Amino acid sequence: MDIAPNQSSTQFLSLEESAQVDAALLSSPEKFLTRLTISSLRILQHIAQENQVKIEDLTTQEVIAWFEKDAKIRREEGVETAYLKW
Repeated sequence: MDIAPNQSSTQFLSLEESAQVDAALLSSPEKFLTRLTISSLRILQHIAQENQVKIEDLTTQEVIAWFEKDAKIRREEGVETAYLKW
């Protein structure tokens, strides 16, 4: 599951993937967790790419630092400039 280079940073789950999750024999909380996990994977892939490391080599500190950096961009430059749009 690689992120396409032009994939919108606000869409971490495609419509097809969402439909696959909906079709899975899972409870509502399990479907939510599945969507969250897929979205988290996409963010981790992005962080690993930015840090030029394999995803499995990411450290907790690198993930925290990335979120701090993205939050700072959001505060100083606006939501549209940050990777995460919330």
